[in-house]
Amino acid sequence: MFTFKKEERLCRKTSIDNLFKNGQDFFAYPLKVIWEQCEEERKFPAQLLISVSKRNFKKAVDRNYIKRIIREAYRKNKSLLYDDLLAKQKKINFAILYTAKEIISYEELERKIIHLLKRLMEEHDKNIN
Repeated sequence: MFTFKKEERLCRKTSIDNLFKNGQDFFAYPLKVIWEQCEEERKFPAQLLISVSKRNFKKAVDRNYIKRIIREAYRKNKSLLYDDLLAKQKKINFAILYTAKEIISYEELERKIIHLLKRLMEEHDKNIN
């Protein structure tokens, strides 16, 4: 359960375009989440895209570091989201956009990711009712 495989990443251009065009969003500083419910058949209930702005972080080293710690925090805590989605037999695509202009600590980012996953479940529940 504590893995983050290729199938869990949102890679298809059509899915990404669709997500940014039709998805709903919310903001939980320093992260912005864009999500949409998905009907396609697949092994995992959620697919994730992580993005860090080149405008805010000029060095690829910094962007890659931020993406790495976001991935790690998600990997460790995704069971919160997966349990909820599997119980409801729903699938979603979502993107996490890092919007801060400075690098925050892993511990703080992990707290934000947990909060974000709980909020994503709430938003999803509001949407399907």
